[in-house]
Amino acid sequence: MFSLKNLKLGVSLVGALTLAAQATADQASAAKSSGKPAAKKAAAAAKPAAEKGAPTLTMVEPLKDFGTVPRGEKLNAEFLIKNTGTSDLELLSVQPGCGCTVADFDKVIKPGKTGKVRASVDTTTFTGPISKSVTVQSNDPNTPTAQLTINALVKPYVEAFPAGFVRFNTVQGDVQVQSVKMYSEEEAPFEIVRVEVPEAIREFVKVKHSKLEGADLVQAGRAGQNQYKLDITLGGPTAQIGPLAEKIRVVTNSKHQPEYPISVTGVVRPSISVSPSMVNFGEVAPTDPEANRAITVRSNDTKSAAAFQITRVESSSPAQFTTEMKATEKAGEYEVTLKLAKNAKEGDIDGSVTIYTTDTINPVVTLPVKGTIKKATTVAAQ
Repeated sequence: MFSLKNLKLGVSLVGALTLAAQATADQASAAKSSGKPAAKKAAAAAKPAAEKGAPTLTMVEPLKDFGTVPRGEKLNAEFLIKNTGTSDLELLSVQPGCGCTVADFDKVIKPGKTGKVRASVDTTTFTGPISKSVTVQSNDPNTPTAQLTINALVKPYVEAFPAGFVRFNTVQGDVQVQSVKMYSEEEAPFEIVRVEVPEAIREFVKVKHSKLEGADLVQAGRAGQNQYKLDITLGGPTAQIGPLAEKIRVVTNSKHQPEYPISVTGVVRPSISVSPSMVNFGEVAPTDPEANRAITVRSNDTKSAAAFQITRVESSSPAQFTTEMKATEKAGEYEVTLKLAKNAKEGDIDGSVTIYTTDTINPVVTLPVKGTIKKATTVAAQ
């Protein structure tokens, strides 16, 4: 028979089990509640950048390979850049590498849209494989810097030997000749159609071309192909004094490279040098020690410098200043001295000195002379 004692024991056991279950449930609920912030943080971190409103730079074709191209051809590349993010992609700067130029680029690219970067490479000065880069900087937080590349193999179909340039260092009046030889890789018979000289140097630079034969041929280019020699002559009395930097344009029948530029550089010096180019006495008295001024006159023709002479020197105002001359120890060099006249009156000097020489290009040189003559001061004897 079931007793009252057994009943009380059963009730107590059920109560204990109920309290334990409640405690377990409370612990689970507390753990679940306390884990919500961490879980939310982890989930937020796991979201891609696009969901946070950031731009994403995606290069559709980062490399443009033009293959084999004739030298002188301009390579124009158009690179596509897509914004796969959810906010505006801003191209902050596009910097070309050496030998490359950037024509233009889209500064803002909307989400899901595609922009362009246009770049070009002039292959005139290149031979063989080239790789030119363009660096793009943007506001993409994950890829702030990207690089675009232009590749090509530059082949010269027309070439010059020993080089595609000539350099002159000459004196006005002298005549010099520099020569280059030209050959081709074309299959069709190579011919020079004409040679164009820039107008700025046409008066004193002349070019003649002739076909090469036999031992004069260069061991280069396509076998059996025509070769030419260009004689470039510079000089004469009309040669422009100063630095020289021009390009002669050789027009050929080449299919791939119809034009070939030849650089003409150097310097044309005057036949004689006169230093200084003007004389200024300043404010002086005839008795002052600094009342003298010197002019150096030198022949620049090193081949016949010893033959150069100054025949006479004239003052435009002998009452104000006189002249003297003497040869120095250097061949072809003279020193001309101007002195205030002992009895020169007070006032301004506005004259000139004329130097007569044996130089055929500049036989007479006239320099302005300026200054102010002041009254001489005397010191009383003690």
